[in-house]
Amino acid sequence: MSDMRGRRTSDPRKAAEAAFRAATARRPEGPAAPAAPAAPGARESVTLRIDSAVLEHFQKDGPGWQDRINEALKALIAR
Repeated sequence: MSDMRGRRTSDPRKAAEAAFRAATARRPEGPAAPAAPAAPGARESVTLRIDSAVLEHFQKDGPGWQDRINEALKALIAR
């Protein structure tokens, strides 16, 4: 901020140091905050390395190949 004479009314270095102290201050340890529950059917974007043959198999029928991979994986964990 500045006044009418062009001088600063606050010290930016002090403000930066206060912000740094607040950001790096140790917080009291206690139980971790519970993770937000995932919405039913929610999906997450991931990077997955698979063999080319596997990818070709699921892509051969066109769009929807990611859904087909997801269904195949769900079937495996349901066993």
